[in-house]
Amino acid sequence: MDHNESEPWAVQAGAQKILAAEDMRDYAIFALDAEGYVASWNPGAARLGGYESPEVIGRHFSLFYPPEQVAVGYPDWELQQAADNGFFIDRGWRVRKDGSRYWAHVVIAVQRTPDGELDGFIKVVRNESETAARVERTKRRMADLFELAPSAIGLLDDDGRFLDANGALCDLLGYRVSELVGRRDVDVLAPGDAGGGLVTGGTRSTGALLVPHRVLARSDGSPVSCQVDSAASVSDDGDRSWMITVHDITEQLARAVTLRHEATHDELTGLLNRRGFRERLTELLPVMGPGSLAVLFCDLHNFKRVNDALGHEAGDELLSAVARRLLDELPERCEAARFYGDEFVILCTDVEGDRDLESLTEHVSGLFRMTVPLRRRQVHVSAAVGVKAVEDQDADVVELLRSAESAMLDARVRGQVRSGTDPDQLVLEQHLHDTLARGEIELHYQPVVDNEGQVVIAEALLRWNHPDLGPLTPDVVLEIASRGDVLVELDACVLRTALREAVSWRRPDGGRVKVSVNLTGLRPEVPGFADSVRAMIRETGAEPGDLVLEMVETVFARLEPQQLQEMNELVADGVQFAVDDFGTGYSSLALLKDLPAQIIKLDRMFVSGVGTDPDDLGIARVMTELSRTLGRMCIAEGVETATQHQLLRAVSVDAYQGFYFSRPIPPEEFRTYLAGR
Repeated sequence: MDHNESEPWAVQAGAQKILAAEDMRDYAIFALDAEGYVASWNPGAARLGGYESPEVIGRHFSLFYPPEQVAVGYPDWELQQAADNGFFIDRGWRVRKDGSRYWAHVVIAVQRTPDGELDGFIKVVRNESETAARVERTKRRMADLFELAPSAIGLLDDDGRFLDANGALCDLLGYRVSELVGRRDVDVLAPGDAGGGLVTGGTRSTGALLVPHRVLARSDGSPVSCQVDSAASVSDDGDRSWMITVHDITEQLARAVTLRHEATHDELTGLLNRRGFRERLTELLPVMGPGSLAVLFCDLHNFKRVNDALGHEAGDELLSAVARRLLDELPERCEAARFYGDEFVILCTDVEGDRDLESLTEHVSGLFRMTVPLRRRQVHVSAAVGVKAVEDQDADVVELLRSAESAMLDARVRGQVRSGTDPDQLVLEQHLHDTLARGEIELHYQPVVDNEGQVVIAEALLRWNHPDLGPLTPDVVLEIASRGDVLVELDACVLRTALREAVSWRRPDGGRVKVSVNLTGLRPEVPGFADSVRAMIRETGAEPGDLVLEMVETVFARLEPQQLQEMNELVADGVQFAVDDFGTGYSSLALLKDLPAQIIKLDRMFVSGVGTDPDDLGIARVMTELSRTLGRMCIAEGVETATQHQLLRAVSVDAYQGFYFSRPIPPEEFRTYLAGR
């Protein structure tokens, strides 16, 4: 190629303006093509180099570099740096025509075509020979600083061998300078550090810790955790070396380990918390074979009774005793976590078929069967255990936990019906049917409180005092009703009872209080749904505006247009609908804006962690903003602490429900509670 033939596009388009600029006459300016050949230069370049234009134009710009730098390809390396980074800045010796050298400050800027293609370079050189003495003094000062610096500093060649080390690095590693010089960087790494050499590896993340670090070995073999940073430097003769700084971060790492443990472990029991368990399950899913991983969801029986009778401190002691037994006696292939209150979840690995899983489940159930001395009493403990074997490595973690919890609820029902007189399931279904016919289902009410402290809604919660089994919780009653195919009748009974109660509710300021009922059987897909709701409102003397009907979001997602139309007609009457457990189903999120739901209830899964898990608080903030954007009211369920309440209020939640305000209470107590607000 004839490099005198044409100038690069960049020179034609704008470089000539730089070359001719009046205020640049004291600088040597070169326009180079993409391969480094001189396309043009300014008078300052001619004066500095001592050449005439015909001697330079069309020749490679390495003409101005010392032979030892040309031999190692340093000029082309400079151009590559400029091409990669947009520009390159350097200081070093350059050569005139007569062979004399001068100290140059060099800036090389890349030039590109409008299409982004490399087209050439502009190189600007300033003669700094008069500052050479200052440079030498600076080098001496730098050498002093190198030795006196409190930071540990080492100088290594391109092969990773130590050329020098200051006193701080020698003290840190326990070597004399003479012992370090010539030693390779990999020779000062601890056996467990596999991050590569210090000059090429630098600081890398190790394991799941949040603090990136390297582990070095002192002369006595003891490990030290360090942050290592490296930077390359090129000498006048073109040789590259590396400077590393090393900082002992043992204390910082210890703090990170502590913070990590606190974020992923339950403070009371020391077991994994919900976040830690989900991270561990997510970590294991891709590497475990189908069926070799299982989740056991365990719920203590009658824990609430211990809390109510002996106090929360006794309840905490009971949970701690259960956790200690799990830690001491679970097989090594099992890890335990505590989720909410009395819920424990166990992750089992290396499961070898159904028989092995059944044996594990029996063993875990046995661990929960224990007697704990509390407040001069012997408290007998047991648990319902639900099992979910993981068959799919791509399984969703939330869905796995939900399936395991569902299995636990089923186990709890079966566990309760085997206690006492051990009635048959069919007998239980008949008992429930008779109770519904007589209208003897009991309801407790849990208030929903707004930001003004006013009770705006009360959720009706089912209770059934069985003559033989005693009080049964809602999930147990619903399971019996589902198996007996009386869910619709159960919802109708609850709805009538709740509406009769709500007619008489008044706040001290005269305001009405709505009642909310969670529908599980009587839902929009049931023929005549809207007419049935209207009939019960008329029958009880209530107003449509007194009623809120709750359904989980997955129910909303599968409704047909005709069913949505019926709901809209009820809304026009004054009835409101609420999306219960929002955030756990995912399916209805895209449809939410079109649903006739005026209230969104944020699930306790997210509420429970807002004081400890930034992700949960972030989810609460997003869902609150979504509710506000769509013109919905947002209610947070499961609020149990002042911290949760304050944080949720800070993200503009509209109202709150949970033990922090009140447990579910009988109708008479609720009226008293209402009067006292």
